[in-house]
Amino acid sequence: MNEFLTKSTQILELHTVLSRLADHAVSAGAKAAALALAPLENPREIEQRLKEVTEACALSVTRGSPSFYGVKDVRPSLVRAQRDGVLTMRELLDIASLIRATRSVRDYRVQGEGELSIDEYFSLLHPDTAFERAISDAILSEDELADTASPTLSQIRRKIKNAHARVRDILARLLATQAGKALQEALITQRSGRYVLPVKAEHKNEVPGLVHDISSSGATVFIEPMAVVEANNEISVLQGEEKKEIERILTEFSVAAAERADSLSLAYDTLVKLDLIFAKAKLSYDMEGIAPLLNEKGYYRLKKARHPLLEKKTAVPVDIELGGSYDTLIITGPNTGGKTVSLKTLGLLTLMACCGLHVPAADGSTLPVANVYADIGDEQSIEQSLSTFSSHMKSIVEILAQADQNSLILFDELGAGTDPVEGAALAIAIIERAASLGARIAATTHYAELKVYALNTQGVENASCEFDVETLRPTYRLLTGIPGRSNAFAISKRLGLDEDVIEHARGLVGSEAGRFEDVIDRLENNRQQMEEEKRKAEALRHEIEELTLRARDREKRYEQEREKASARARVEAEEIVDRARAEADEILDEVRALRKRIADQAVENVDFNALSSDMKRKFNRLEDSISPSIARDAVAAPPSRPIVAGDRVKLIKMNATGTVITPPDKDGNMLVQAGVLKINLKLSDAELIEDAPKAKKPTSGGVSFTKSSVKDSAAANRLDIRGMAADEAITELEAFLDVAIRQKLPAATIVHGKGTGKLRDTVRAYLRRNRMISSYRPGVYGEGEDGVTIVEF
Repeated sequence: MNEFLTKSTQILELHTVLSRLADHAVSAGAKAAALALAPLENPREIEQRLKEVTEACALSVTRGSPSFYGVKDVRPSLVRAQRDGVLTMRELLDIASLIRATRSVRDYRVQGEGELSIDEYFSLLHPDTAFERAISDAILSEDELADTASPTLSQIRRKIKNAHARVRDILARLLATQAGKALQEALITQRSGRYVLPVKAEHKNEVPGLVHDISSSGATVFIEPMAVVEANNEISVLQGEEKKEIERILTEFSVAAAERADSLSLAYDTLVKLDLIFAKAKLSYDMEGIAPLLNEKGYYRLKKARHPLLEKKTAVPVDIELGGSYDTLIITGPNTGGKTVSLKTLGLLTLMACCGLHVPAADGSTLPVANVYADIGDEQSIEQSLSTFSSHMKSIVEILAQADQNSLILFDELGAGTDPVEGAALAIAIIERAASLGARIAATTHYAELKVYALNTQGVENASCEFDVETLRPTYRLLTGIPGRSNAFAISKRLGLDEDVIEHARGLVGSEAGRFEDVIDRLENNRQQMEEEKRKAEALRHEIEELTLRARDREKRYEQEREKASARARVEAEEIVDRARAEADEILDEVRALRKRIADQAVENVDFNALSSDMKRKFNRLEDSISPSIARDAVAAPPSRPIVAGDRVKLIKMNATGTVITPPDKDGNMLVQAGVLKINLKLSDAELIEDAPKAKKPTSGGVSFTKSSVKDSAAANRLDIRGMAADEAITELEAFLDVAIRQKLPAATIVHGKGTGKLRDTVRAYLRRNRMISSYRPGVYGEGEDGVTIVEF
C-alpha cells in the first residue's frame, strides 16, 4: 500500500476501528495483528476472511468464544533453545501455558458438528499434553522447582534439610550455654548463606569460630562457631549439587522444547489467527455488523449503513448507492448536516470490508474491492506555506496521478477555498478527469453549479443531506436524487431577520439562481409528499401484517383449544369405560358367586325374579354409564353392503371394535358384542370394517379356543389357557363353559399344559365344584396326555 493510500486510511480513521478490534483480542500477538491489518486486494482472500468471521459469529452465539488465555509468544525462547540455550523456568511455564491454551481451543470445536472453513485452523492444533504436564509438575513457579522434578533433586534437598536441622540443633545447644553471657541476642541468623550467632564484641574470644560480619555499631560480631563449620560446609556443597541438578533438569526441558519448536510455533501462529477471527466476530456483534457481498463491477450499495465510530443508538443510518447507473455522486446541503459523515461512512466501510471485517449495515449491502483515496479535512500548513486550497490541490494532484478503474475517490468541499466561479469550474474539471480514469467518485460541495452539472450530466447524480427548517436542525438523512438547498433565507427568517431584508436579498439573487432554487423547493415538497404517502402505505402494510398474524394466532389458539377439548373428551371416555368395566366385573362376580352357591347347594329360598331384576338394573346402569361417552356429532360412514351377523364393525363413538350378533332391523337397531359387553346400537353408530374376516360360525370340527376367541366365537370345543395366571384362566374357563353348554356340546378339551402342574390343579379343582360337568379326565396318548383335561357335560 503506497503512502497516499496509507494517509487515506488515517483520514478515514481505520486505525481507530482496528484499535477497537485489538481491544476484543486476548493474546498480545492477536492485538498486534489487529492493529497491523491492512486492506487486501484479492477478492477471493477477502471473501474467505469474511466467511471466517461469519462462522465465528455463529459459533459464538451457540457456544461462546473459545478461551485464548495463556497464549504466549514463545518463539524467541524456542529459537534460543534450538541454539543449545537453557530456558528459564518462566520461559518453560510460558510453553506449558501455550500447550494448555492449545488443548482448550482444540476441545472447543467438537468433531462432527458440521464442516466449517475455520475447521482448517482447529485441525492444526495438536497439543502435547504429556510435555505440558511434565513442565507443570516439575516447575512450581518462575523461581521454584518441585522436589519431584527428579529423584536426584529430591535426594539432595532431603540431605540439605537434614544438614540444616543438624546445624540448628548444635546452635540451639550453644544458645543454651552462652545465653545472657557472650551472646547479644538468643537467636540464630545467617550471613553469606551460613548459620552464625550474634556475639557481643567484648566476648568474641569466648566463642571460637569464624567471623562473617560485624554490626554497623561494632557492638555485635556474627560468628560461625567451629562446631557448625563442617555442617555449614556440607550445606554449601549440597546447594552446589542442587544448582547443578536444576541446571540439568532445565537443560533437559530445553532440549525437549527445541525438538517441539516447529509444532509449538505452528500452534502459536494458529491460536493468534483464531484469536483475531473471534475478535472480529466480537466487533461485528458490538456494531451489529454483516458480511457485505463482494462484487467485481465497482458497484457500491450500502443499506442502512452507520459510521462505526458514532454512537450506535444515535447514529442515523444512510443508504448510499454508487457505480450502477451513475459513477459520480454530488452531495450538497448545509454545514454540519452529515455530508462529510456520509462520505467517510462510504470510504471507511469499504476499507473495513477489504480488511475482512463485517460492516455496520443491513443485509443486501454490497461493495467492490477498491483502493480508497480521500481528500477530507483542512490540511493547511504554515510551515510549508500551504493554504487550505493549496493543501487540497496538492492531495488532488496525487490522487489523479494514482487513480484507476479500481479506485474510490472521496472529495470533501471540492473546489473550496478560492473564487467560487473558478472553484466550481475547477471542481467539474477534476470530477470529469477522475471519471475518465474509470474511478467511482463521491464529492461534497456548496456550489450550485455542481448541482446543475449533476442534473444535466449522464452518470452524475445529486444527493443531499436533509435539513429540518422548523427545528433548524439537520436530520442526517442522505437523499439520493435530490440536490441540497442552502436554506439560508428560511433559516434567517426563523432566526428573526427582518422580512424586508430577506426580500431584498432575494432580489439580489440572479433570476436563474432563483428559478433553480424554486425547482429544488418543488422537488423537495414532492419528495416530502411521497415520503408521507410511503409512510402511510408502510403503516398500512404493517397493520395488515399484524392483523394477519393475529388471525393466524387466533386460529392456532382455536386449534389448540380444540385439541385440548378432544383430549379431555378422550380422557373422560376412558374413565367412563373403566367404570363400565369395573361394573361389568362386579356383575360377573355376582353371577359367579350365585353359580357357586347353586353348585354347593347352599341356596335356600332364593328369589330368582328379584335377582334377575337386580341384574337387569345393573346392566341398564352399565349401558347408561357408557352412553355419555358417545359423541353427539360422530356419524358412521354408510356401509357398502348390508351388515350381517358375524361382521366386524367399528364403534366410532367408543373407539372400539365388535362383532355383530343380530343384524340391523328395520329401525336400524342391532346387537353387537364388544369384549364381554353386548351393546344395542343404531346403524349410524357402527361402521363396517370392510377387510375384516367374519367371525366363524359353529362347526362340528375342533377349533382352538384362546382368550380372544372366547369373546367372539359362539361354538368351540377347545380352550387353550397356557401361560395365563390362575385367576385369568378361571375367568376364561367360565366364559368358555357357558358358551359350550349353550351350544349343547357333549365334550370339550381344556389345554393347560404340564409345567409345574399348578394351572392344571386349579382347573380340575374348579371342574370338581361345577355341577354342570358330568365328568372330566386327563388326556391320553394322542390327546395331549396330562397337559389337557377332557370335560364331558
